[in-house]
Amino acid sequence: MIELFYEYWMVPVVTALTLVTGFSTYYCIFFARKLLYVTEQIEKSLDILDERYASIDRILQIPLFYDSKEVRQVLKDIEVSRDAILQVAAAVGRVEETVDEES
Repeated sequence: MIELFYEYWMVPVVTALTLVTGFSTYYCIFFARKLLYVTEQIEKSLDILDERYASIDRILQIPLFYDSKEVRQVLKDIEVSRDAILQVAAAVGRVEETVDEES
């Protein structure tokens, strides 16, 4: 009697486990691909930020011969923008390092 019970329920249980395994495998691969895509986009963005930071830094190294208040304000805005770029790149870099350490 017990053997009949095991034989009767074995096929549905194995089928259900196979389906659950298939779904979980699909979604693991799906989200892993999404995560790799996001990581690549972050790396590209960091490269662009590095280029812009270097470009702004070169511009700020040029001596300013015009002493207008407006020109000084624009120069100050560029310096603040340069610092903001550096802060964003550092924050994103810290997030990537934290994720890498957890993995």
